[in-house]
Amino acid sequence: MDYLEKARRVIALEMAEVQRLLERLDASFGEAVEAIRRCVENRGKVVVVGVGKSGHIGEKITATLTSTGSPAVVLISLNALHGDLGVVADGDVILALSSSGETDEIANILPALSRFDVRIIAMTGNPKSFLAQNCHIHLDVNVAQEACPLNLAPTSSTTVMLVLGDALAMVLLEARGFRKEDFARFHPGGRLGRTLLLKVDQIMRGAEQMAVVRPTATIREVLLKMADVRAGLAVAVDESGVLAGIFTHGDFGRHFRQHPDLLERPIGEFMTRRPVTIRADKLAVEVLHLIEQHRIDDLVVVDEGNRPIGVVDSQDLARYRLI
Repeated sequence: MDYLEKARRVIALEMAEVQRLLERLDASFGEAVEAIRRCVENRGKVVVVGVGKSGHIGEKITATLTSTGSPAVVLISLNALHGDLGVVADGDVILALSSSGETDEIANILPALSRFDVRIIAMTGNPKSFLAQNCHIHLDVNVAQEACPLNLAPTSSTTVMLVLGDALAMVLLEARGFRKEDFARFHPGGRLGRTLLLKVDQIMRGAEQMAVVRPTATIREVLLKMADVRAGLAVAVDESGVLAGIFTHGDFGRHFRQHPDLLERPIGEFMTRRPVTIRADKLAVEVLHLIEQHRIDDLVVVDEGNRPIGVVDSQDLARYRLI
């Protein structure tokens, strides 16, 4: 048995069904996005209901919606008629998932849901089904063939349903102007949350840990000052305290062989003028971007007058678990 070939067949079948979904996407998708957007902006929520494999996909869609700023909850259809309908409120949107559109559990709760002032969005593979005929907006997730060799196990159908759910959540994210900072508020525990919530002034080394010198200082003096504060760079300032340039251990290594008298030469001859800087009120994620973009190890933090107030050392990023 050629396992790889059979795996490729499964993947190819699911990719083909996603392509079919892409080709038949129509205005009903936009109506669904608008319905959820209005609901959320009016402080409502999305109530997701599904059974079996569709229910599992519904849980993933619920999590994606919630984490991207569109509050969503799962309604277990088996318990809905025994008190769990209490999670539904007027103004909510119901997102009902059923491949066949004829699932008994969902059909049984539709009359009860209709008593609320809600919009029902149905994802089904059959536009003539009971669910499709009794919803406000129908999203077609029909598939020509499951990836299961018996054409029985929900595979292509659940993939298409998941992809369409992701599309809903991501388009909603853009429509509602959801930002990185908003995303971080809901993910404070991970690396992403740390990079998006931490500010530069929380991770920088302060002025007492900087080697601050004048451009006329000799490189010998500069190296001694760098050693005193255990810094990888020195910050040169003019008479007004404005940043004039930086000098690093790497600069010393590059110039040492070419200039035998390097230690007695002024730093102003070899320092990097107009170095990359960042403001203290910026987000830590911008530090990562600048360090990667410019391939540097240290970043000078300046105030509004371009006076150095701190340094971000790339070695510290691991300590803050930002990399």
